[in-house]
Amino acid sequence: MTGLIGIAVGDVTGVGPEVTLKALAEDAPKDEARYLLIGDEPLLRRLNDQLQLRLPLQLSDQARDRDRFLIHNPFANRLPPDLPPGSAPAAEAALAYLTDGAHRCLRGELGALVTAPVCKEAIIRTGRSFVGQTEFLSGLAGTDRTAMMLLGQDDGGRWLRVALATTHVALRRVADQLSQSKIELTIELAARACRDLGLPRSRVAVCGLNPHAGEGGQFGTEEQTTIVPAVQAARHRGLDVVGPLSADTLFHYAYRGDYDAVVAMYHDQGLVPLKMIGFETGVNWTLGLPFIRTSPDHGTAYDIAGQGKASASSMRAAIRLAKQLARRCGS
Repeated sequence: MTGLIGIAVGDVTGVGPEVTLKALAEDAPKDEARYLLIGDEPLLRRLNDQLQLRLPLQLSDQARDRDRFLIHNPFANRLPPDLPPGSAPAAEAALAYLTDGAHRCLRGELGALVTAPVCKEAIIRTGRSFVGQTEFLSGLAGTDRTAMMLLGQDDGGRWLRVALATTHVALRRVADQLSQSKIELTIELAARACRDLGLPRSRVAVCGLNPHAGEGGQFGTEEQTTIVPAVQAARHRGLDVVGPLSADTLFHYAYRGDYDAVVAMYHDQGLVPLKMIGFETGVNWTLGLPFIRTSPDHGTAYDIAGQGKASASSMRAAIRLAKQLARRCGS
């Protein structure tokens, strides 16, 4: 793998910088990968010292070929060390880090981008329109043909991989947001993700929206009018896909290995079972972007930020997946 793995450190008043440094310190001896930490240099150096991680951090414009942990700060203003959680400067800086990382990926300067958590509410309070990092990055890349996949494994190595047909949508609006084209795209991206991961097959199962997948129209017609046509169209294109199946049993079969990926109709339908088995190892992977983007599957955790006790498991998994995908793509 050539090139750098970029890590946008997220909201600095949350746990993003902490879990980033911890994850790098834990995995540093395992390979020779190089990283560009996009964030505030004084904060990262101070945190590196406080946590006694001893990572050899170096400014990117002063880096030598052998330096592995580089820092670049695209945010014009220096951040004070005592910012309160969710403050406007932290939110603005997080967006600057995210934007810089995406642009570097689009220019081919990074092999992948890992994004630490940001706070949507804090960003919105600055006057910016912001739905989520997935949607923001899709906008920067000029595409709406993306989907969110969450993947994680249990202690026994059993995986769930869940792609979402809708993401951050109020439950009462989900049915209106679904369309045949959106579901068909999510199926396609889920199958491609299985291939990108190097799995021996790409068998995708699709959830119904309603209880018992609509019970033949008794509990809703979305399965008949929208989901079935999408599944049939995907089959006609040669994809190995089944559904719609009742979500209350589908995840059991996916968990035991009958299916390689699941397409869920809405956020909690897919993420509840995923987090049940892989809370510490969950990774958010944005499918369909013109670059690799992964993220830990947790938030800013303001309640424990700055205490040195945040788990880096999910961030470590996100970095590992980014490196795995970058190697397979030859980045």
